[in-house]
Amino acid sequence: MQKLLEVLKTNFNRYSMVIALVIMLILFQFLTGGILLRPLNITNLILQNSYILILAIGMVLVIIAGHIDLSVGSIAAFVGAIAGILIVNMHMPTYLTVLICLLIGAIIGAWQGFWVAYVNIPAFIVTLAGMLLFRGLTMLVLKGQTIAPFPNDFRSISTGFIPDFFDGSTINITSILLGILFSIIFVILSVKARKNKIKYNFKVSSAGVFYSQQLIAVLLIMGFCYLFATYEGIPYILIILLALIVFYTFITNRTIIGRHIYATGGNLKAAMLSGVKTKAVTFWVFVNMGILSALSGLVFASRLNAATPKAGNLFELDAIAASFIGGASAYGGVGTVPGAIVGGLVMGVLNNGMSILGLGIDWQQAIKGVVLLLAVAFDVFNKRRAS
Repeated sequence: MQKLLEVLKTNFNRYSMVIALVIMLILFQFLTGGILLRPLNITNLILQNSYILILAIGMVLVIIAGHIDLSVGSIAAFVGAIAGILIVNMHMPTYLTVLICLLIGAIIGAWQGFWVAYVNIPAFIVTLAGMLLFRGLTMLVLKGQTIAPFPNDFRSISTGFIPDFFDGSTINITSILLGILFSIIFVILSVKARKNKIKYNFKVSSAGVFYSQQLIAVLLIMGFCYLFATYEGIPYILIILLALIVFYTFITNRTIIGRHIYATGGNLKAAMLSGVKTKAVTFWVFVNMGILSALSGLVFASRLNAATPKAGNLFELDAIAASFIGGASAYGGVGTVPGAIVGGLVMGVLNNGMSILGLGIDWQQAIKGVVLLLAVAFDVFNKRRAS
């Protein structure tokens, strides 16, 4: 009994936000009369929050490194405006526009990273200035007007779906097969990671607990793939998100630069004494944030089918909230990419569920504020208990 309680306690601390997300899904599914988990609504939930989830991936790295970025919404708006001018006004090909916009995002990130890393101006000030600067530039290049519409190939970035290559009549067979493939890859990687931990004498959960976790994960993957399959299939943007999650999880967990990011945010002086090039780490974290902000702007413009001066409004707050709700520490050095994604989904489900219930924007903002405060308070409580 004692061992069971210990397992439950350990897993609750590790997966508390995942548990909260599941409880929230069940609660809103009941309150909305089954609307929340309908295939159409689940698809819309992914499409509506994709650009925030992209930002959350970059933002959690910035927070882990001990900084903050308030400019991401304005950068997303500015890049969306540039995309509108290049594609709609100048008729430039979509692939070339995407490359140019991502390069612009990298340059903006390098600009801000230079001031933070090498001039030692606090990131809060630099990115606040960036927020004002790029919001102004957005209105300047658009001249206060909206540019629309975009061509179909650009819109498909955030509204397109993987076609069914097997021509299923009532269900997208390709989506089911992709779900099986994702499940197999997930289980293989999880088993391999567990074997490596055992090899190096790390503490692991019992075989029963481990395989129960794998079973639950596979059921969830197949369940959501089935929901997608009964509608239009798996969205392209979901594949992009999964690729980003896998890539950045690998970077943070398995590479030297990932360890350096954690070291820089965890204890700057100790990292410097250990030989970590903390200035370079900070610089490249902001370059990365600029690239992901640009990608988010492209996805949002594609979703909206327009480049508008009001794009990106409050994106930075949603990305920061997703990171903190997902377990990132306000003190730096703590956080994970999957955690930020879970945090973003918590915010997305909250928004979606409350909108279906007809709650006004005033109540929605208030409830989101309380959720963010409780998430950070939970982090502080855990740190105090650990010490």
